Amino acid sequence: MPTDDASLDRYRRQMRFAPLGEAGQRQLAQSRALVCGCGALGSVIADQLVRAGVGFVRIVDRDFLERDNLHRQVLFDERDVAEQLPKAVAAARRLRQINSEIEIDAVVADVSAANIAQLAGGVDVIVDGTDNFEIRYLLNDYAVANNVPWVFGGCVGAEGQTLAILPGETACLSCLLPEPPPAELQPTCETAGVIGPIVATIAALQSAEALKILSGHRESVNRRLAVVDLWNNQLRSIGIARATSEAPCRTCVERDFPWLDGRRGAAAIALCGRNAVQLAPTGGEPTSLDRLAAKLQSVGKVSANPYLLRLEVDRYRITVFADGRAIVSGTDDIAEARVAHARYIGG
Repeated sequence: MPTDDASLDRYRRQMRFAPLGEAGQRQLAQSRALVCGCGALGSVIADQLVRAGVGFVRIVDRDFLERDNLHRQVLFDERDVAEQLPKAVAAARRLRQINSEIEIDAVVADVSAANIAQLAGGVDVIVDGTDNFEIRYLLNDYAVANNVPWVFGGCVGAEGQTLAILPGETACLSCLLPEPPPAELQPTCETAGVIGPIVATIAALQSAEALKILSGHRESVNRRLAVVDLWNNQLRSIGIARATSEAPCRTCVERDFPWLDGRRGAAAIALCGRNAVQLAPTGGEPTSLDRLAAKLQSVGKVSANPYLLRLEVDRYRITVFADGRAIVSGTDDIAEARVAHARYIGG
């Protein structure tokens, strides 16, 4: 990203904030961020980082847009939904209109143990915009193993939480939650709903922590868990001690990384509140969407664009991405989703 005076002029009011200043702005321009997930939280985070002048922003998201995303996912509009665009592609198109001087890398993929090193290699911070703990534990494993700061965040209803994690300095996600919460104890946006203001609030807190890290101000990073309940007017800050005494942290003390080395994590996952299942590809070869579209013309209603193909048949809607992943809508049963995928798509 250019760092001459003319390029910096667009950030002049930001640079007048003394703790940041011109030196911090120039450091932002040379920094690199990975935003994992570009739905509710991720779209706000990506927007904030690009507007702030972070020089390189990689956006990774596995999903496509639907109409009920629009009330809280601020980068998108009805045209994006009509075009059936993946979120990462639609986000990148919008962000390049906002700041053409930023390098934006849009990746349509599921973050996994197989690709996390490629996606996160060389970045200065990872920011969590995901909706599931499986990916968060993978991010935590990678971040601690490679000494990369990351910022956890999540929200549902009118409540949200965020925690900045500086490996070697602060507690990590495994210190806070040694194991993922059981699915039956996790409220979702489908079961509990969600309002846009809590998304904006948590994403803003995450973005602020990322900007502190990227501008060289780690001393200002909040090392406590922030919990916000907008409906009941509660703001809490909870100290999280590193689990080093009676129960050493598996990740940051014992240096055990089961999510990163593939010992944990599923090839299929029921998506949060979607009545849908994501199926990961079994092989490493990309899918030819053109050939698949030709094959499926007689099976059901087929629509496609350069990024995905959608088949509507019986009570299912099956979306296949170029990397081979598929999202089977119409069931949250993994076994049933596998059967439907095998019946219509093959494999």
